[in-house]
Amino acid sequence: MRKHWIGLLLIMAFPVVLTGQQRFHDFVVEDIRGEDFPLAQLKGKKVLVVNTASECGLTPQFEELEKLYREYGSDRFVIIGFPSNDFAGQEPGTNEEIAAFCQKNYGVTFPMMSKIPVRGEETHPLYRWLTEKSGNGVEDSRVRWNFQKYMIDEEGRLVGHVVPRKKPYHREIISWLEEN
Repeated sequence: MRKHWIGLLLIMAFPVVLTGQQRFHDFVVEDIRGEDFPLAQLKGKKVLVVNTASECGLTPQFEELEKLYREYGSDRFVIIGFPSNDFAGQEPGTNEEIAAFCQKNYGVTFPMMSKIPVRGEETHPLYRWLTEKSGNGVEDSRVRWNFQKYMIDEEGRLVGHVVPRKKPYHREIISWLEEN
């Protein structure tokens, strides 16, 4: 009987192996107001995932991110920001303070999520997926600093990433956005 159950479990697990890696759309994260934000609602859109911080030398990238979102954002593209305090304590605020800062200083209208860890032992599961080839099926990466950008295609597959110092209008991001 035990062999029967093991065989049944293997047969049930086999389709998971055949369908490949977990996808971006399989995750549910928490938005900056503390509400569930199923990433499945972004199916059919390109997504730029960015870890952010309010007190970083790269914080002015919020301005370009917002401009990029307004220019390309529609039914085909969205940016989602994930505040993180993982780099030199440059995001010490609460979610409410972060939301107010982004609105007041940069007029951010793209979705912002709750503050999360993006590296280390407590790494959020989404960022573990983004940074580990065993999860995303594409590449291993390390979040180097605030404002690292991950590109996700319409099907929820990782396309690649852009390091923090490369600004939102970097040719790599624009080329990806303008691909059909």
